[in-house]
Amino acid sequence: MDLYLGCRSIKPNNHERAIQKNSLAHLKKAQGMIKKVITMIEEDAYCMDVLQQSLAATGFIKSANKVILENHLNSCFKAGMQSKSDAKQQALIDEVLGIMYKT
Repeated sequence: MDLYLGCRSIKPNNHERAIQKNSLAHLKKAQGMIKKVITMIEEDAYCMDVLQQSLAATGFIKSANKVILENHLNSCFKAGMQSKSDAKQQALIDEVLGIMYKT
């Protein structure tokens, strides 16, 4: 069963492109901070300064995850839940729960 057929066959609208751009901005900020954390560790920076930068990077990743999940629930998930197949609906629910509870 292809859970993604409906979602991936739909061309993203302007709102979804804005969400994608927002997510990428958060992830690129996190990437920059992670590079800085690595450099700080290599240069034996003060532990609390390293931790502060690391937590800031984590915050940007969490923000991106929230935006990605909200977009998925409002687009792909919502479209998939309109299926008449109980098995497909349950698979969509299980997918979200499986990913969310892995963390």
